[in-house]
Amino acid sequence: MRQSILIALCLAGTVPLSACQQGVSRAKADKAVAEVAAVDQANLNDVMLTVADPTEAVTYFKNALTVDPTRIDLKRGLAKSLVRANLFTEANTILTEIVASPQATDNDRLALADVMIRSNDWAKAEAVLNTIPPTVETYERYRLEAMVADSKKDWKKADSFYEIATGMTTKPQGVLNNWGYSKLTRGDGAGAEKLFVQALTYDPTMFTAKNNLVLARATQHKYDLPVITMTQDERSQLLYTAALAAIKQGDVNQGKRLLHEAIDTSPVYFEAASRSLAALEN
Repeated sequence: MRQSILIALCLAGTVPLSACQQGVSRAKADKAVAEVAAVDQANLNDVMLTVADPTEAVTYFKNALTVDPTRIDLKRGLAKSLVRANLFTEANTILTEIVASPQATDNDRLALADVMIRSNDWAKAEAVLNTIPPTVETYERYRLEAMVADSKKDWKKADSFYEIATGMTTKPQGVLNNWGYSKLTRGDGAGAEKLFVQALTYDPTMFTAKNNLVLARATQHKYDLPVITMTQDERSQLLYTAALAAIKQGDVNQGKRLLHEAIDTSPVYFEAASRSLAALEN
């Protein structure tokens, strides 16, 4: 009898112990699932910020914020997606809200200044940049400072900032293109040409730099296309750019020749070039 009671007590004692172990195991499992879910969401956020369609990314982050409107990482994701979708007014609103929060960082302020520049709101962009401590010395900071100085025609400061920004990144083609365009607007075609060529050494596919390079050469009355990598369609477009530049500068015969060449080179009917040529010949 005593042995039966002892066995019964021992068996009874195993029930709460087993339940406790199950509770610990369940808690660990829930934690593991939560961690995996967090990683999955972080990965999905990264995908939305890089390779996803900008409009889809905007919808994704807006929907995520309806579930948890307090998460600043989702707000930052929404702001970046709005910029990618060229919705600068909405991005400005979100970033202004972020910058006003206690969680704001200097990177948030730089993002806001960038959006303001994209919206041609130069004075406000400068005011935001002035709130960032001078100890923040990043590529993005100098890139934006260069553009603001450019807008004020403070060429010495702009050149200094462009040069610093160029040396702070392994992909300076964008800032080199901006710097070249700045030189072009100042009438320094030769200086602009060098910078566009340099930009193309980092990204030979950058059509904006190719087009700007043709314009820079045209200001020096050099209408032959530079020796750069280009597709047949790009060649026809660049010939058209050179033709318009020549005509604008009074080199009408050169312009006609280049228009003929652009039309002949184009893999499809080049309506704009054909209209321009017809207008000149008539």
